[in-house]
Amino acid sequence: MKRTIVITGGAGFIGSHVVRLFVNKYPEYHIINLDKLTYAGNLANLKDVEQKPNYEFVKMDICDFDAFYQLMQDKKVDGIIHLAAESHVDRSIKDPFTFARTNVMGTLSLLQAAKLYWESLPEKYEGKRFYHISTDEVYGALELTHPEGIEPPFTTTASSSEHHLAYGDQFFLETTKYNPHSPYSASKASSDHFVRAFHDTYGMPVVVTNCSNNYGPYQFPEKLIPLFINNIRNRKPLPVYGKGENVRDWLFVEDHARAIDLIFHEGKTAETYNIGGFNEWKNIDIIRVVIKTVDRLLGRPEGADEDLITFVTDRAGHDLRYAIDSSKLQRELGWEPSLQFEEGIEKTVRWYLDHQEWLDNITSGDYEKYYEQMYANR
Repeated sequence: MKRTIVITGGAGFIGSHVVRLFVNKYPEYHIINLDKLTYAGNLANLKDVEQKPNYEFVKMDICDFDAFYQLMQDKKVDGIIHLAAESHVDRSIKDPFTFARTNVMGTLSLLQAAKLYWESLPEKYEGKRFYHISTDEVYGALELTHPEGIEPPFTTTASSSEHHLAYGDQFFLETTKYNPHSPYSASKASSDHFVRAFHDTYGMPVVVTNCSNNYGPYQFPEKLIPLFINNIRNRKPLPVYGKGENVRDWLFVEDHARAIDLIFHEGKTAETYNIGGFNEWKNIDIIRVVIKTVDRLLGRPEGADEDLITFVTDRAGHDLRYAIDSSKLQRELGWEPSLQFEEGIEKTVRWYLDHQEWLDNITSGDYEKYYEQMYANR
């Protein structure tokens, strides 16, 4: 094999899309999907590539330094794409220790193992790369404003540039000062700092990206879009924090995977790249778009399920607006989103409605029991 690349968190939402892309696009690479298989990890996400000769799955906790260091040596790993993380803000509020352990100490474990192995080689860091995937939440929050002459769009027919400017003219840049507001974003900010410190201290070839909200197939249904698709299908309440005024920038997950591929191969060492969809939506507006799309595809009257919207007490430390400026990535590496939001949301809703068995297995927890039994018997 030309290269051996470990993708951590490869059984998760974004990770599975990255694994699939690399396995299919680079048959000369040995792709190792390393995942602990916590509640959000599901190998059913990768059924279509699990028999490929260049694919390997390793069940491992990224906090297990000794095991990962041994893997680095045994497999002669020369690239790490690090996606494994606890990522749900509500869970971080209830259990910040788990987030600190996985996101901070887990990242440090990977960094130290990579450092020791790569520095032991004759070529040392030549041809190596540690790619750390982070979030826009480390930057804090932006003000919600409406620039003069631009009205917020509420339909999917508006252009991405209109959505990008509808809620303010300030955006997160790669140089934006960190200001995390939740235990989750604080843990990711800390891990980002460790990655950069390993470059500055040891010369490790690293790259960091901060991405906006992802949506698409295989997302764990505790996240807004798949949760609401499933709840609409089953006529269950749609809980909306506060008044649904919080604004997020949405990126189709396959576009994110393409960006990761590009940056891993062509990004400059020690650089940071923001990855966003130029696609801002208020939560309440995106929920209404999801309702209309699901209703139409299920043959219900459009908007018939809006009565399911239930406003609940706002989340603690709920940032008002995130907005990524991806112009550096576009300018330097030529990346841009491939899908307009109307295409992406249609594709996403159709996928979940066509894969009800996958959703039912997730929501029932059957997939966890299956893998627990499978690995207990090994």
